[in-house]
Amino acid sequence: MTKYAIAIDLGTTTLAASLINCSSGERLAICGALNPQRSFGADVISRLDAAVHSPEQLREMSSLIRFELRRMIGELCDKNLVAWGDVNKIAIAGNPAMQHILMGLDVKSLAYPPFRPQYTEGTHLKVADLNWEGTADVYILPMPGGFVGGDTVAFLYGLLAFSNKDSLQLPALCLDMGTNGEIALIHGDTIWTTSAAAGPAFEGGNLSCGMAALPGAINSVIIAEERIRLQVIGNVQPIGICGSAAIEAVAELLRCNILDSSGRFRNPDEIDSNLATRVIEHQGAAAFVLYRDAQSLILLTQTDIRQLQLAKAAIRAGIEVLAEKSCIQCDALKQVVLTGSFGMVLRAEWLKYIGIFDQSMVQATRFTHEGALAGVETALVCREGFNNVEKLAGSFRVVPLSGTPLFESFFIKYINFPHN
Repeated sequence: MTKYAIAIDLGTTTLAASLINCSSGERLAICGALNPQRSFGADVISRLDAAVHSPEQLREMSSLIRFELRRMIGELCDKNLVAWGDVNKIAIAGNPAMQHILMGLDVKSLAYPPFRPQYTEGTHLKVADLNWEGTADVYILPMPGGFVGGDTVAFLYGLLAFSNKDSLQLPALCLDMGTNGEIALIHGDTIWTTSAAAGPAFEGGNLSCGMAALPGAINSVIIAEERIRLQVIGNVQPIGICGSAAIEAVAELLRCNILDSSGRFRNPDEIDSNLATRVIEHQGAAAFVLYRDAQSLILLTQTDIRQLQLAKAAIRAGIEVLAEKSCIQCDALKQVVLTGSFGMVLRAEWLKYIGIFDQSMVQATRFTHEGALAGVETALVCREGFNNVEKLAGSFRVVPLSGTPLFESFFIKYINFPHN
């Protein structure tokens, strides 16, 4: 009888799950959803704060995520005519806060210095431990330390396992640009890792018109000949903008001098093109009109730009801290591997425009879709089980960022956009 497995990427903002045929290793289906815990805060810090100060809220967050993941698994099984009883393995990767909340663990050790997870090794459970029916085994990936968790381990495991290992040129920078931005710098046998609290802006969260990459989301913004060209998922009327398109839009606004290097929208009388008519006042501050019709108005506001600035400064500062600790400068990187849940493929040129990458990094960048989820899938079909996952996690050298003067100085240095 064919057995099946479920891989889960437990993101702070978005969730992804896939159904795997254990015999062939083939992915049969994939589904995604928003993390239902967002009502407790858009980022990890907000949710940890809620969980620390209220055991009831911790239980509610745990219940919400367990229910949603079980719903997603059921959807995958039902659509592919797979009986729940034929699923015998489930593996889940998320940042330490998300994994702790899923398991209902006390989060005080994460919320306060020295910011340590309760466990660093992987955790083996039964589905009953998550209040799910059945007898399937559940594996929660290791949490090497701080806010570096199973999603980072999964991302790197997928890159370093099997055929991908030979194609990864070292030293390499691996970057997962999510709400909890995970960064790894690999040099020889050493893996330097850290996590930067970027916030949800790169995934469309905390933006005035932001949304996940679902039908109706703008997924491309191009300015050409003083006109805005939009692409929308599903070819329907736009209702919002996903993270990748927001980054592209900011890059375009910088290129066209609609934004200055401080992130300020220029006044219409400072803009020497018809694009000046798209800069309006909205709720007492400047905003740029991406789309408008009789029913809707989709904007990038000044507050949105600030959110993206904070996110990009945190990521770049984290990269610089790892470069300093490892003595590997950014211009010496042979490869940069980028992943995330921002929507569509993120072009490295956009990241140069907003100040995350230098030109040398642009030339070395490749994008891998669903990096953490792909790594979980790889681990599920590996003949050695999860032993190699544990071994990889044990090789991490975790560098904390919170409260360190080096990170703070780099953060301030990179808060502005480059002079393009």
